[in-house]
Amino acid sequence: MKRFADILLRAIATGFAIGIGGVVYLSCDNKYIGAFLFGTGLFVILSFGFNLFTGKVGYAVENKPAYLIDLAVIWLGNLIGTVITALLILCTRISGIGEKAQAICDVKLGDTLASNFILAFFCGMLMFIAADGYKNINNSAGKMLAIFLPVVVFILSGFEHCVANMFYFTIAQVWSLKTFGYLIVMSLGNAVGGIFIPLMRKGFEKK
Repeated sequence: MKRFADILLRAIATGFAIGIGGVVYLSCDNKYIGAFLFGTGLFVILSFGFNLFTGKVGYAVENKPAYLIDLAVIWLGNLIGTVITALLILCTRISGIGEKAQAICDVKLGDTLASNFILAFFCGMLMFIAADGYKNINNSAGKMLAIFLPVVVFILSGFEHCVANMFYFTIAQVWSLKTFGYLIVMSLGNAVGGIFIPLMRKGFEKK
């Protein structure tokens, strides 16, 4: 039980970090600067050992089935953290960024489930590349590139990140059964994308 409490707390902390990334992105008029600064959230998560669903799901390939429970707890913790962050921001003078988030969410929720799944799949790939790159690259500059480049690419490409969307949906105040259903589809897309490279890697010829 203590282990699950630790997993949950680290996941909630992650929600706050992603929420902060979402705040700075919505606050920037320049989307390129905003996309780069959003990476601050992932930098905090990986540097402090927090639990991000999209960064952990790829390792389901090399773990036992019980790891799926860990992932469910992480997903829930990410949701709690992002929702709390968004609700707190809505109580401040910068709550107006929710209007920008609403325009973004309208595009996401106006799209098809298939499109959102595919866009989430590619984001899942990029998030595994970021997490695994940070874990395995020894060069400090390489670690930084592993963190920020995938984030900038997924945002500018319009790929779907389920945890970021937890924050956007909350600050835009657009939660509904439809929204939750779309979030589940995005989460599944992120999961499939996250395990894609690890599965492919199992077939690589060892050197």
